[in-house]
Amino acid sequence: MSARDFPLAGSVAVSASDFVNAYRGMLTARTFEDKISALYRGGKIVGGVYVGRGQEAFSYALGGQLDRALGDVYAPLIRDQAGRGAFGEPLIDAARTYLGSVEGPMRGRDGNIHRGRPREGMPAMISHLGSSISVINGMLMAKRARGLNGAVGGASAGDGATSTGAFHEALNQAAVEKLPLVLAVADNQFAYSTPTSRQYACDDLADRAIGYGIAGYSIDGTDLMECLLTFRQAIARARAGEGPQLVVGKLLRLAGHGEHDDASYVPDEARAGKWGGDCLSLARERILADGFADAAALLALEGEVQALVESTVATVQGEDPPDPAQENWQALSTARLIEGHF
Repeated sequence: MSARDFPLAGSVAVSASDFVNAYRGMLTARTFEDKISALYRGGKIVGGVYVGRGQEAFSYALGGQLDRALGDVYAPLIRDQAGRGAFGEPLIDAARTYLGSVEGPMRGRDGNIHRGRPREGMPAMISHLGSSISVINGMLMAKRARGLNGAVGGASAGDGATSTGAFHEALNQAAVEKLPLVLAVADNQFAYSTPTSRQYACDDLADRAIGYGIAGYSIDGTDLMECLLTFRQAIARARAGEGPQLVVGKLLRLAGHGEHDDASYVPDEARAGKWGGDCLSLARERILADGFADAAALLALEGEVQALVESTVATVQGEDPPDPAQENWQALSTARLIEGHF
C-alpha cells in the first residue's frame, strides 16, 4: 500500500456545527486578508503581504483541530491565517503586526508576518521554509524530557520547502524519535514561480513518507470535509504514539506568491484544473447542499465576519507605531521585555 493510500480508521465524523465553524474561520481569514491586501495596495502597509487564498481549508483543518488545552503546539507559515485564528491567535494580533502597532505581539518591530506567542504554543514564523519543523521537534522533545506526554505538534510547509535540507533533517529526526508531529504540506503547484514538475520527480509528495518510515496522506486540499477528516485522524494517531504524520494537500494558490506578484506564470489550464477550485466557495456550497445551515444563516454569519474585520482594523489604525526615541530595542527575550511582562 502506498503512502498516499494510507487508510483512515475509526469514527472521525465531522458534525454540521464543526463544518460551519470551520467555514467561519476560513471566511474570517479570507476577509481579513482581502482587507490587508487593499491596505497594502493603498500604501498603508510596509513590507510584504502574502495571503492564503485557496489554502484556507487545508490550513484551518490542522490549526483548528489541535488542542492547546492538551499542550499542543503549532508553527504556521505565511499562508496560514486560517490556521492561526483557529489555533487561538486573536485577529487583532494579526492586524497589529501588519500595521506596525506598538500594541502588537512583536511591538511593531519584526516585520509584518513574523509574529507568534511562544508561551501559548505558537512560535514566531520563520521565513526559511522548513526550518519551523525542527522548532516544533524541539518543543515536543522538551515536553518529553519534562514528562509531559500527550501533546501533538503541528507544522506547515509548502511544496518548495520539501526540497530543502532543513525539511529533510527535521522530518528524519522526527521519524527516528517517533515524535507526535503532524506536518501539513500545501502542494500548491508552484514554489514562487517554479512549477512542481521542476521540483520533484515522484508522483506525489506523500510517497516520500515511505522513505522516512512514517504515515502519509494525499488529499484534496480544496475539500474542507476531506481536510477536516484527514487531519482529525492524523492528530489522533500522532497523539496515540504512532509517530509523525505527513499530510499533503493538493490545491492551487489563488493569488501571486505575494501581493507584489501577479502570478502571470500560472497557466490557465492550472486555474481551470482539478485543484483550481476555491475551497471557500466549495465549503459554502456544501453547507447549503447538505443542509448544515440555510442561506439566511450564512448571510448573517458573513455579515458578522465582515463587521469583525472592519472593527478590528479600525481599532488598530488608531494605535501608535513604536517611538524610535522611546522604544527599548533590545530583543523581546531579554529580561525587561520578556513576553507577557511589558
